[in-house]
Amino acid sequence: MAALGRALARAGQLTLVGVLVGLACWPLNRVDLLQERLLNLLPGFSGGLWQAPGLLLAAAPVLVMPLLLVLLQRRGLRDGAGSGIPQTILSLEQPERAGSLLSPAVTAARLGLWTLASLALFPLGREGPVVQLGAAVVHALRRRFPRLLAELSNSQLLAVGAGAGLAGGFNAPLMGLVFVIEELTGEFQVAVLWPGALVCLAAALISNLGGIGLFPLGVASERVAEGLQLLWAVPLGLGGGLLGGLFARLLLMATAWLKPRLTRQPLGWGLVLGGGLGLLLLVSGGWSGGDGGALMRHMLAGSPPQPVPGSPLAGLGWLLVVAVRLVAPLLGLAAGVPGGLIEPALSLGAVFGSGGIELLGGSAALGLALGMAASLAGATQLPLTTVVFAMRLVEDPQWLWGLLLSAVLGATVGRCLQPLPIYHALAESRGGDGPGIGESHPA
Repeated sequence: MAALGRALARAGQLTLVGVLVGLACWPLNRVDLLQERLLNLLPGFSGGLWQAPGLLLAAAPVLVMPLLLVLLQRRGLRDGAGSGIPQTILSLEQPERAGSLLSPAVTAARLGLWTLASLALFPLGREGPVVQLGAAVVHALRRRFPRLLAELSNSQLLAVGAGAGLAGGFNAPLMGLVFVIEELTGEFQVAVLWPGALVCLAAALISNLGGIGLFPLGVASERVAEGLQLLWAVPLGLGGGLLGGLFARLLLMATAWLKPRLTRQPLGWGLVLGGGLGLLLLVSGGWSGGDGGALMRHMLAGSPPQPVPGSPLAGLGWLLVVAVRLVAPLLGLAAGVPGGLIEPALSLGAVFGSGGIELLGGSAALGLALGMAASLAGATQLPLTTVVFAMRLVEDPQWLWGLLLSAVLGATVGRCLQPLPIYHALAESRGGDGPGIGESHPA
């Protein structure tokens, strides 16, 4: 009975940790839903022409980007720049640094800046902020209650919290758990496995009360034989992986190129980058805006993205949307604006796969699923996390064969273009004095 009591007490502590992480993530998911409502004012999503509210939204990046870059040069906000995942990785490797890297001030700065960028329709994801937020919550709990889950080391508890943040941010508990193993710890640890599963499950359940903007996509609306899936997965996996790897490579290069320039002239470069984001919104009819979840749902509803009628680039169709979904996220992420690349990489691959497969006479839904898996794996080099997340999106296990091959091929091609995984490469490129990173991370 004593052993049972201890087990129940431990399960209760784990559940409580997950609940607290989920509650912390909940406001970010509401921001994502609000962003989607704002996107519906743009002609690409509304099906109309440009109106005054949409034009004001297209101008928002021109005003918000200079403000963000100026704020990011201030001493109290500088550490809130960037993804947040490199800080979490460093905190796992050097727990004595977690107090500064995961402090409430840094966490609040990152979340506030990400919220401002999201409401200005920047094409940024949120995995970086939610991963860092989950780690920050459990770090604060361990400092306040040193005996909390004492059987887990500080690093193990931080990894579990970070995975729970990802689970809560995307309503995908298994994805959060696999991310802990594949990216944060780099090895299979039984001591982390079932505690991580329970914490991730609780975080996902709590943070998504009231709905989340990304789910369900409902991709799996038809049956496709495994052999046909594998056949299409080869070209789409290679092509999507190439796009994802190119995205990661360009992000690394642009980050290194912009870093000294932003330090010297944040306002001027803010106007340039913000103007670029606004111009892409106008040219694409709004398809370049937002994290990409609304775009993918729009495609699945049978409305492939096309530029607004009358646009000088309207004849380019889905190729234009591929281009803007590649370039637009780079303008924000390379500048150090808090955000993530999971959703931008997913939407990039989705547009490529859907449009490309239709040219060859295939199913748009199949192309979307395979393309998004290949692009995400190519950008992150996390094929297992990609497959788990893609399966959560398509909500049908019969798609496993194609998604698995597409993700593996995508990760392989992406590694050829960007040998060092992007999160670690960005940490090294920014270095110890870079905004939002804190320290470099070894390969």
